[in-house]
Amino acid sequence: MSRLMSITLQSRGVSCVAELLDKEAPRTCEAVWNALPLSGDAQHAKYARNEVYTMVPRFTGEIGLENPTVTPIPGDVVYFSFSGGMLDQRFKEDQGIHELPGVIDLAIFYGRNNLLLNGDVGWVPGNVYATVVEGLDQMAEACHDVWRSGSVGERLLYQRHSG
Repeated sequence: MSRLMSITLQSRGVSCVAELLDKEAPRTCEAVWNALPLSGDAQHAKYARNEVYTMVPRFTGEIGLENPTVTPIPGDVVYFSFSGGMLDQRFKEDQGIHELPGVIDLAIFYGRNNLLLNGDVGWVPGNVYATVVEGLDQMAEACHDVWRSGSVGERLLYQRHSG
């Protein structure tokens, strides 16, 4: 039986449902599933284009790459692991993660033409561990509003969905 999770932009009151890709990314799926619920301040990507994400403290050891991509498509739910030195100091201070040795970035991609290329470090592959199976259109509209109207006060919540 498929495992499902809901992804919610809390202030905007919009959710979608994603199916975990247990066959393609078993280590990532297991780590995320066991850590749910997870939430944090929502951010809109600067480089990758159509991405909304949150940073959370590490909840597992290093997983490594599995089902990696640098070109996520609409509906991809992607896991990134960043060491403390990977992120901009001002961003880390703003997010309250400046003293952590590293963080997990949980992202949802809602539109086309994404490219995971950071001008400071190069390619940034992530693990695609889930795909949105319900509510992508509404979530895409809300994610775009995060871009247009801002992310201040918005939280991104990942939790188990009973289906």
